[in-house]
Amino acid sequence: MKLQVALDVPTLADALELARKVADHVDILELGTPLIKAEGMSAIGAIKAAHPDKLVFADLKTADAGELEADLAFAAGADLVTVMGTADDDTISGAVEAGKNAGMRVVADMITVVDGRVERIKEVSALGVDFVEIHAGLDEQARPDYTIDALLADGREAGVPFSIAGGVSVDTVASVEEAGAEVAVVGGSIYNADDPGAAAKAIRDAMGQGAAASTGSA
Repeated sequence: MKLQVALDVPTLADALELARKVADHVDILELGTPLIKAEGMSAIGAIKAAHPDKLVFADLKTADAGELEADLAFAAGADLVTVMGTADDDTISGAVEAGKNAGMRVVADMITVVDGRVERIKEVSALGVDFVEIHAGLDEQARPDYTIDALLADGREAGVPFSIAGGVSVDTVASVEEAGAEVAVVGGSIYNADDPGAAAKAIRDAMGQGAAASTGSA
């Protein structure tokens, strides 16, 4: 499983500083949607230039013109882009086509999809996305009854390649890995930490512990 950090910070300078602190411990650097809106597509190239050995994820959350927006992000240096799982099927297919042409990857973001999520995950996967991000947004996570368990259950049930975003931390990352996720996406647990590098390392170190524990108890 790969570890992805969401650079959910307001400026490119902040993103570059955060990326510098955590890069040794993560596989994927994600430019959050607000960052791309504030700084433009050039921010993608700046992160890629600073960390050419890392995968750069442009969280566009595209809802229309899928091929065009994906083309722009790939041209700027992105290795992966998101298209909304709620978007029209043609929008998703357009982004997938751009990914094929560029030799890059497209992810369907399932944020805001709760009812019928497993069915929609299967539908968008059939459209050709590389994997599906089962995602609870910040507002959903702020609800007092929120847990990551529903995301993990839907990933197991869907039976397609998926990532998990929403409440991934040092305490939950082993469960994400056990559920079969290809990528664990971590945001606030890293960028809100007093020492983001140490927080990223702790999460990296916790990966595989669930599997190891299961093996040891067998």
